[in-house]
Amino acid sequence: MGSDLSPLVITLWVLNVLVDSGGQLAFKAAASEPGDRDGMERWRFMLARPWLWVGLACYVAEFLVWLAFLSLVPLSDGVLLGSINIVAIMILGRVLFREKLKPMRVAGIVLVSIGVAVVGLH
Repeated sequence: MGSDLSPLVITLWVLNVLVDSGGQLAFKAAASEPGDRDGMERWRFMLARPWLWVGLACYVAEFLVWLAFLSLVPLSDGVLLGSINIVAIMILGRVLFREKLKPMRVAGIVLVSIGVAVVGLH
């Protein structure tokens, strides 16, 4: 796989990580601070927040980027390389939302990162 990583494939891969992570983070921001809202009131609150729409736009962009990426790499490699999104989201969740990274999660981040590196260098 490593020799198959053309500049276009790398660009699409990085773009996929960015828009997927951006979408997840935007959805988290949209769902945060619901206060005591419940049911439909909670949904109206989230629908009024721009973060929800940013998240949806990111997901549309990610869908298109992912299709382009998968058109250039084997599915098994693409899915494994796409796993780095989990790492990016966990780290960004820690930085932006102060979410806890327990030792087992850090171990998971390390293992996923090693796996992605092995596939990328293969």
